[in-house]
Amino acid sequence: MSKRILTVVSILMVISFAISACAPAAPAAEAPATEAGKVQVFSWWTGGGEAAGLEAMIKVFNAKYPNIEFVNEAVAGGAGTNARAVLATRLQAGDPPDSWQGHAGQELIGTYVAAGQIQPLNDLYEANGWLAVMPETLIPLISKDGNIYSVPVNIHRANVMWYNPAVLAANNVAVPTTMEEWFTALETLKAAGVETPLALGEQWTAMHLFETVLLGTMGPEKYNGLWDGTTAWDGPEVTESIANYAKLLTYTNSDATSLTWQDASQLVINGDAAFNVMGDWAEGYFKELGKTPETDFGWAPVPGSVGSFQFLSDSFTLATDAPNPDGVKAWLTVCGSKEGQDAFNPVKGSIPARSDGDKSLYDVYLQSAMADWASNTVVGSLTHGVVANDSWKNEINTALGLYLGTLDGATLQAALTTACAAQGPCK
Repeated sequence: MSKRILTVVSILMVISFAISACAPAAPAAEAPATEAGKVQVFSWWTGGGEAAGLEAMIKVFNAKYPNIEFVNEAVAGGAGTNARAVLATRLQAGDPPDSWQGHAGQELIGTYVAAGQIQPLNDLYEANGWLAVMPETLIPLISKDGNIYSVPVNIHRANVMWYNPAVLAANNVAVPTTMEEWFTALETLKAAGVETPLALGEQWTAMHLFETVLLGTMGPEKYNGLWDGTTAWDGPEVTESIANYAKLLTYTNSDATSLTWQDASQLVINGDAAFNVMGDWAEGYFKELGKTPETDFGWAPVPGSVGSFQFLSDSFTLATDAPNPDGVKAWLTVCGSKEGQDAFNPVKGSIPARSDGDKSLYDVYLQSAMADWASNTVVGSLTHGVVANDSWKNEINTALGLYLGTLDGATLQAALTTACAAQGPCK
């Protein structure tokens, strides 16, 4: 998944760029003319910077296509878990929305494309010249057999450790960069009476923490190997990662299962916790609370993962049986446009998928993310759909849920090994 090992998907890139090369050079095109009607767009963006970012992009859409009613069909909760369950029910019933949010990677390719539920968008890419401005890293993850299946609106970073600068300063704790430094910092904070050295929320946030610990413990090459079969799930790197994860859990809050990601993030902002590991949508939430980067909150890569950018990308699709396909193409045209992405991302707390975003619109954190995206080794997120399809991810999630109740590392590792054999490249 890193920039150095993407040759496994280079054929898709060649095909995609060949498509672009055959198209005549032209300014970015508008979507086909559409009749008055409505377009139903399904997502899980219902609160915080997420909802505000979506509203900013809807505003652009409404200005460009005033005759099309935008129907926002958002379902809250669980990093999309609830929304995707509702979506699956609708798709099984033959009642798809026109377009829905999907993560670039195996969530998209191994689920919706494999089931024939979404349409290729090559014509839209050609008409708008998007292949010239979308990252080479990203196109293969939304493509299969030469067809491109979604329009990415952003890049998010998963391996971010947020911290409260005042809490660290009051306890003479430096921002850790290695696992060993992190454990020392956590122990110092605990001994000083900080009630929650490391804030944690509901189970999907526990999986999010786990994937960053895998990366921070074994490094990007071994981490990538988990998803292509070159790193053994029953090997010593995973054993060490589970041990590190177990140790980190001893510094977390006892009420984690009852907290949303926003609740856990707010513990840091309030000074009730020192650290929280969460994707950079947390920054959009912090800004919505009126907090200032580098004053009220700080950030760093999860210890051990410095130099790696664990990414995910939100994208939108065109349903195979979309009630209003022209309306969807109008929506997707805005999603892929510079104007749409520069309206959405500064509010959402993400960076544009396009390479030509206006950096002056982005704050100090997001500018740092842009720089790291361009220079770091890129790896994909498990929790957010890049490296594993739904079936494999669900087996991992089940194993992790059982582990959180027992803390039996050997049983967890055996279950992870079995899951790879059943659903992943180990079979």
